[in-house]
Amino acid sequence: MATLLYRLGRTAFRKRHLVVSIWLIALVGLGAAALAFRGPTASDFNIPGTESQEALELLQEQFPEASGAGGTIVIAAPEGEQLTTPEGQAAVSQVVGEANQIPGVIAALDPFQTGSVSPDGRFALVNVQFAVPNDEVSDESREAYEAVGGPARDAGFQVAHGGEVMSTEPHVGSQEAIGVAIALVVLIITFGSLVAAGMTMLNALIGVGAGMAGLFALSSVIDLTSTAPVLALMLGLAVGIDYSLFITSRHRQHLLEGLEPEEAAARAVATAGSAVVFAGATVVIALAGLSVVGIPFLTVMGLAAAGTVSVAVLVAITLQPALLGYAGRRVLARGKRAVDPTEAPTTHENQESFGFRWARLMVRLRIPVIVLGVAGLGALAIPAADMRISLPDASTAPLGSSERTAYDLTSEGFGPGFNGRLIMVVSGDSAEATTAAAGQITGTVQALDGVLMVAPPQPSRDGQTAILAVIPATGPTEAETEELVERIRVEIAELGLAPDDDGPATVALTGVTAVGIDVSDKLADAMPVYLLLVVGLSILLLMLVFRSILVPVKAALGFLLTVGAAFGITVAVFQWGWLADLVGLDTPGPLVSFLPILLIGILFGLAMDYEVFLVSRMREDFVHGDTATQATINGMGHGARVVTAAALIMISVFGGFMLVDDPVIKSMGFALAIGVLIDAFVVRMTIVPAVMSLLGRAAWWLPRFLSRIMPNVDIEGEQLRVRLAAQRDAELVGSGAKQS
Repeated sequence: MATLLYRLGRTAFRKRHLVVSIWLIALVGLGAAALAFRGPTASDFNIPGTESQEALELLQEQFPEASGAGGTIVIAAPEGEQLTTPEGQAAVSQVVGEANQIPGVIAALDPFQTGSVSPDGRFALVNVQFAVPNDEVSDESREAYEAVGGPARDAGFQVAHGGEVMSTEPHVGSQEAIGVAIALVVLIITFGSLVAAGMTMLNALIGVGAGMAGLFALSSVIDLTSTAPVLALMLGLAVGIDYSLFITSRHRQHLLEGLEPEEAAARAVATAGSAVVFAGATVVIALAGLSVVGIPFLTVMGLAAAGTVSVAVLVAITLQPALLGYAGRRVLARGKRAVDPTEAPTTHENQESFGFRWARLMVRLRIPVIVLGVAGLGALAIPAADMRISLPDASTAPLGSSERTAYDLTSEGFGPGFNGRLIMVVSGDSAEATTAAAGQITGTVQALDGVLMVAPPQPSRDGQTAILAVIPATGPTEAETEELVERIRVEIAELGLAPDDDGPATVALTGVTAVGIDVSDKLADAMPVYLLLVVGLSILLLMLVFRSILVPVKAALGFLLTVGAAFGITVAVFQWGWLADLVGLDTPGPLVSFLPILLIGILFGLAMDYEVFLVSRMREDFVHGDTATQATINGMGHGARVVTAAALIMISVFGGFMLVDDPVIKSMGFALAIGVLIDAFVVRMTIVPAVMSLLGRAAWWLPRFLSRIMPNVDIEGEQLRVRLAAQRDAELVGSGAKQS
């Protein structure tokens, strides 16, 4: 591997004009393709094969006029007044009339005719039914919907717009640039050179630009969820900067050792580039592994992010050495550009740096460090035992937003259950069978605790399908509502009306809470398979890289500490509300359903990044003759500064996404940032050197039969060094023969 990458780095350095031209042409071409072929993104998180999704598909097939996106416009009279006055009725009538004029709206229902007026007469709900699903609602229709109610507001009434149609693609704007700016500052401080920092950032931006453009170019032929591009951007930026940072740092080190720029770049790609390739492969395995859970939106998210990470790896090992060719010795700090390598600080002086001092401290205090580290992270993981997950709803939307205002007004006027109506879809062989089943299930469900009311059935044109709205007493993400969903499904099954029964009619339950439960159950079933696949494949990959049994196992156990603590802190902040103001969270609530499995996949890949970068240097020094303890100290000493910078950069990039108003994106950014913080500084730079020194030579033990059958990927560049030394000796012999 190192030899192949050495040749690639040297070729990219020499052919830098060609390499840069190819990448720029690719960037422009992909950008043009993205503009030409970009398709819409989906905002739903449904899973085919679940009861809730089958109910929705049944509506689309047999009751299409009731299967489109829904909206709810809430009208509230001033405190102490009612909508039943002539002024109030006129305001409501005006809103209903405006809503009916929206392009794509089938009907907007008068609340006085449907009974959607609160008992005190102050609040009213205008239900708006669109003809097409939410993802197909045009921007024109959506803007018209949000503009409804201007005259009513002018008359002193409060109007807020909510419902499914308000679920749009999260906006990623200038806030995230703050994280990138912080990352640039970290690069400048790390390198002490604007050229090195700017070149590294440029390299990463080109890579993420190409990756994102390619993703959007494919969005017209794949169902791209609204969060997939955000995740791809988040990871593409973070790993793109980090991978370029590691190669540039190793290049600078070789320059200070006296190598010519071309040779320095080639060796940097050979050694640090090998670590980048294997670290990137681990991340890609973790992300692509999401496809095995059989959930389409997770598959798309994982593959989209894996694609941007793959591009980041390619850019790092090809474009980066080409850019280094333009920079020359200017990648060094100004005071070091003219320094004679023979006058470089001695090894003893180098070892007085913080990295070496920290490593020796961890080795000396290894037992207390391991005990305190494991106990501390275990304590941080305790809140994870109380984790609740659900699909996002308007209850956690930012205060002041229209959808949040509509949610709060509906809860105030009618009760929180009106924000999360459950829908029972009754389908029969005949209109009579459907009517009979609807009457039977209505009486049964109405008698359950926690049900406020069951609305009269709304039949389709042929009468063979009907929908019944069930209004819970509690909100859509409350535990009591989840329990109610389970009880309703049990009652449906006991009546012989379950979707898999063969009777004349069946009943399927759907709605926000039902979909959330189905998604969570599917994810829970998939989690063990996913963990086994991803962790197993990654351990095998690390065994190949480090030629060791214990190092990969230690890496996986360290990851469990990281993910447990990250879950615990995220639950404490986003679910319990501890220090929620510091992250701009208005209202705590359950975590989004797919966050746990997504966080496991991403954090595992990123955790293995730092494991590879740090331990590969330990392996390199051990192979070259150092004792196991000294190799551990050297690996930490040489890698601590760069890994610290890389972790701070990744934390900055992820932290920038915490500034987004969307609570799903905010929680993803927070969980990833805190996970990287814990893994880099507590696990990899504290616990790992302590454990490695405790294991000693046993850390690098590999059974002989495995050593014989496993290929030697030469990530530490030992075979490359032998080849270069032989080549240098041959050149000296040839030079001596010519002189004689």
